[in-house]
Amino acid sequence: MAFTNEQLERYSRHIILQEVGAKGQKKLLNAKVLIIGAGGLGAPVAMYLAAAGVGTIGIVDADEVDLSNLQRQIIHATKDVGKPKVTSAKETMNEMNPDVTVNTYHTFVTSENILDLVKEYDFVIDGTDNFPAKFLINDACVMAKKPFSHAGIIRFKGQLMTYVPGEGPCYRCVFQSPPPKDAVPTCKQAGVIGAMGGVIGSLQALEALKYILGVGELLVGKLLTYDALKMEFRTVKLPNHGKGCAVCSDAPTITELIDYELTECDGK
Repeated sequence: MAFTNEQLERYSRHIILQEVGAKGQKKLLNAKVLIIGAGGLGAPVAMYLAAAGVGTIGIVDADEVDLSNLQRQIIHATKDVGKPKVTSAKETMNEMNPDVTVNTYHTFVTSENILDLVKEYDFVIDGTDNFPAKFLINDACVMAKKPFSHAGIIRFKGQLMTYVPGEGPCYRCVFQSPPPKDAVPTCKQAGVIGAMGGVIGSLQALEALKYILGVGELLVGKLLTYDALKMEFRTVKLPNHGKGCAVCSDAPTITELIDYELTECDGK
């Protein structure tokens, strides 16, 4: 595949990087990434992956744009209020970069549809804001052997980790099972500073790009935490891959996907 003159100019800052070059940019243009959640995390991920020239990007979200979203979900604008988030996201991404094919899925992820959603993609981004979805995404990616980036944000704090099949622990290795109902407040209940989505979402986009390019060190076997008030990043080493895990060990006890109960404020 030869680059057009427009592509050579658009991606010039990538192409001059030793770690990317023309070969790496072609990898990006041929790559497929699925983003689950077009909110505070998914918005910056989608924009940076589209800008980078990731050729096919899927966006999954069942919600419509609400005025309260605009404080942090930068892919949407005031004119988009009431519009499906996936539609608003696609319009913004294609305005930025017409090279990119954006597939939209205006639906919730469930045990019935998630394996079909992830199967065509090279990498998955967990941009959701509730524990039932996070455990479902993890278990589906483990079963389908798909790498993914987990992240979460609340108040002035965030965290992320990356799972690559066979190379490191999954989300369930670390957190085992969802917390009891109402034990952990949601962003709607506790609040979140808007720029946290940009910080952590941008790091998720970087993990996806590094995976596609095959460069650098991924957050495999490590949990990166960020405290914005202290301006402090910490990296925590995670337990060994699969050791006693209910889903990714050699003898898993979870062999079917589970739809955990969603609390009233989750996902809003």
